[in-house]
Amino acid sequence: MTDRPILFSGPMVRALLAGTKTQTRRVLNPQPPADLGLVGIYAPKLVAVFGYVTPDADCKVALRYMPGDRLYVREAWKTHAAYDDISPAAMGGDEPILYVADGAHQTWGYPAISKIGRFRQGMHMPRWASRLTLIVTDVRVQRLQAINEADAVAEGCGWRGTGNSDDNDKLVGDPVPAYSRLWDGLNASRGFGWDVNPWVVAVSFTVERRNIDEVAA
Repeated sequence: MTDRPILFSGPMVRALLAGTKTQTRRVLNPQPPADLGLVGIYAPKLVAVFGYVTPDADCKVALRYMPGDRLYVREAWKTHAAYDDISPAAMGGDEPILYVADGAHQTWGYPAISKIGRFRQGMHMPRWASRLTLIVTDVRVQRLQAINEADAVAEGCGWRGTGNSDDNDKLVGDPVPAYSRLWDGLNASRGFGWDVNPWVVAVSFTVERRNIDEVAA
């Protein structure tokens, strides 16, 4: 079991909070060769076999996520303007937090934030500030377009929105096309769009709505 951070966009954080997201797909890095024939998980390694079996036919790629791992969610955030010049690493762990995805506050029992500070990227959210923890239950390696309707719904897409108008054009409708639009919005500019059909790691999880250090190991 390993504790790791995992980054989510605002719409996906809202889906986690709503209980409509229990899967996430991440680009496999590095990508196996394009002519790959078979993929499977072997212990903590991905074993890729090229349509024929020879002593040197296996390509082993370390997987970042495995069943039993605990993932603390990183998301966009702000704190009091008084801390604008302080880096997350230099904070004490009791600074007030505003979560950009839904405007929720964590003030540790103190009054609400009186003067909201600058926007901070989710990648810089410290562990102590995270409010969501994911417990990994299953890991699969597959082509992106292998996603089925049930998986797309588990990704938080299809047939319903999150109640936020900026999400609805991506999340509502037939689940797989809705997911493809969401995926492209996040990954096409990086060269891993839906049409590229990259290899991905499909991670299933349960959601704990509390900090990772409040969740039993």
